[in-house]
Amino acid sequence: MTKLKNVLKSKAGNGFPLVVAITLALVIILCGVMEFFRLNIIATGVKEALEDAIIVTVNDNYADVYHGVREGYSGGYQPDGSSFSYSVNTGDIYGYMDGVLGTEAVGGSHVKYAGDALEYKLSGLDVTIRNAPLAPSSPKNAQRFEADAVILLEVPVYFGGKELAPMKIKLKVQAGYTEVF
Repeated sequence: MTKLKNVLKSKAGNGFPLVVAITLALVIILCGVMEFFRLNIIATGVKEALEDAIIVTVNDNYADVYHGVREGYSGGYQPDGSSFSYSVNTGDIYGYMDGVLGTEAVGGSHVKYAGDALEYKLSGLDVTIRNAPLAPSSPKNAQRFEADAVILLEVPVYFGGKELAPMKIKLKVQAGYTEVF
């Protein structure tokens, strides 16, 4: 009987609930950190693919920009008889990104699935090409040939097995043509 009283009065094992609580808290924090990194990796990958696509678009316009470079300017113009006409192409940025990211067109957006679950959705692509002026009075201070692209990225956020409000961000990239010679 005295042995049983001594075992019951003993304080050994009181730290066990605290260890369990700390372990659960660390698991919850780790899940949040991992979800943050997942969102960050997706956003970085999409932004890099968009940068590649806009650089390809600028490079595709090289043939038209080249005419201006021979004349001392870097604008996208083509000779048209005795004058020059505006000549730029925005390219197929969605098509390029579909090939790189593995997205597919669904309605007005491009989506990627991980199995049956939506991984992310791209929409609202806006491409702006700023052409350099033809025969600027001050070529050193003139606008250079540049292309901007803005796209809306929507990624579902999961925590604790439940879907929360999605992360929606606008990604903006810029590429420009700089003459070397």
